[in-house]
Amino acid sequence: MAHSSTSAPLAPTRRARAETRLGAAWRPKRFASLRGVAQDRSALAGLGILLAVTVIALFAGVIAPYDPTELDPTANLAGPSADHWLGTDNLGRDLFSRLIFGARWTLGAAGLAAAGIVLLGVTVGIVAGYFGGLVDDLLMRLVDVLLAFPSIILALAIVGMLGPSLPNVLIGMVAVWWVDYARVVRGLTLKVVQNDYVLSAHCCGCGSWRMITRHILPNVIPSVIVLATLELGSLMLAISGLSFLGLGAQPPTPEWGTMLSDGRLFFLSEPQLMMYPGIAITLVVLGCNLLGDGLRDALDPRQRKR
Repeated sequence: MAHSSTSAPLAPTRRARAETRLGAAWRPKRFASLRGVAQDRSALAGLGILLAVTVIALFAGVIAPYDPTELDPTANLAGPSADHWLGTDNLGRDLFSRLIFGARWTLGAAGLAAAGIVLLGVTVGIVAGYFGGLVDDLLMRLVDVLLAFPSIILALAIVGMLGPSLPNVLIGMVAVWWVDYARVVRGLTLKVVQNDYVLSAHCCGCGSWRMITRHILPNVIPSVIVLATLELGSLMLAISGLSFLGLGAQPPTPEWGTMLSDGRLFFLSEPQLMMYPGIAITLVVLGCNLLGDGLRDALDPRQRKR
């Protein structure tokens, strides 16, 4: 009896230690290659653009000299001056202030949508790839149905039913944009579960939740980061496009897509009303693409530009 009471607690300890050794031995090392991003000038330029816009968005209240919705009927369509660096719009609102606050609305909306899309897509992809069988079939058929239609058309339909507003645009984007992530993550999960260390972890008594969080999720994160960075620009364009059509942020919200829509009536006489927000959107999308290319090259050497 003394021998039984002594040896019983040792089994879980050995199993836990074996699982820990397996996790340490097979922990992904691809994040170590991120130092390659520091040697990629294009990626650094993209990162610099995104960091600069993020700082501007966070401190918009300090940087902007005016309230972005403040009207000044006496200064309608005024040109650049010491008081209004970029001039004013047709309602006398300071363009520089609206552009600064627009970074908060546009980048914030794209970031929230991207977070929801990644969370939903990664969850569906891992569940489908790990459990397989009927679960995999049902989820992938849903993905196939959504992929049969253009994402922007489905988003338009959803926003049209819910009503024009920025939150509804985010709901519509998340509802249709997650399918690409689900397919990518499912494929990666199917590869990971076939590895020997996953089978060994199963033999050590590793449960499904621990298996997913310790062995599968760390292996799919690098690819998800690259995809999310590359898709962020497209997501921002889609959100701004819906706002331009009047389905997203509503006036007087200083969102870049809404600013483009407000300035379209004055395109020939006052082109700067559309030029400034257009340049801002272009720079941010360029930054996302440059950073995404750099991350792809760093995390997947096979994809490196030759």
